[in-house]
Amino acid sequence: MTSRTPKATAPPRTPSSPRDRYREQTRAEIKQTALAQLAEGGVEAVALTRIAKAMGLSGPALYRYFAGRDELLSALIRDAYDDAAAAVETARQSCAGRPAAVQLTALADAFRAWALAQPHRYLLIAGSPVAGYQAPPDTVDRARGALGPFVGVLATSPRPAAESGADAPLIAEMSAWAAATPAVREWAARYTGAEASPEAVATGLAGALLAWAQVHGTVSLEVTGQFTGMGHDPAALLHAQTEALAERFRLARE
Repeated sequence: MTSRTPKATAPPRTPSSPRDRYREQTRAEIKQTALAQLAEGGVEAVALTRIAKAMGLSGPALYRYFAGRDELLSALIRDAYDDAAAAVETARQSCAGRPAAVQLTALADAFRAWALAQPHRYLLIAGSPVAGYQAPPDTVDRARGALGPFVGVLATSPRPAAESGADAPLIAEMSAWAAATPAVREWAARYTGAEASPEAVATGLAGALLAWAQVHGTVSLEVTGQFTGMGHDPAALLHAQTEALAERFRLARE
């Protein structure tokens, strides 16, 4: 069984009038200014009044483009998830046809590279929660975009659920989740293929969850400087983790 190419999503709508185009350009400029503030001082540094001043706009004028800081943060979070997913998907496509163990390492490396290139955006989606902010529900689907390729790779594991040892409870949970949630089955099928067995899907979900925890654990510690002075290369640590997971799930190596 091999993972399948996800269905292509429709391209974003092109603004049809000069006014629409100006609005989209202004929104993009607002987001870029907010990202600069985010890089300088974290989420606490993002302020609509500062953005308006930097852009030469009045405060009320800025509110015509974003209703408030939470709406702006939601836009930045959506963009970050989409870009992270694009980085992982590019890696998936570039190593298509190679052994599953190689693919797993490539996916993890791609996500790490994305996070290190723009740590302020990584921390926006994976750092400490913003006090008083509630992310919109659609960010869950966007987050799954980066995780999906991992599901496809781990679903190629030849391990039947009955022989999964310590992983059996997690696989059982993923099996129940997929069985009870059509949206999860549809999402997983984009990467495993619609013909994948429920057991393969559950194994892929469980393996991807384990991979995700390892990737985020290593990347978060690296991005926040927690490995300083520990005498190792975080890339080597991540490789060791993905190699161990590939061995654990008996992923193909040739």
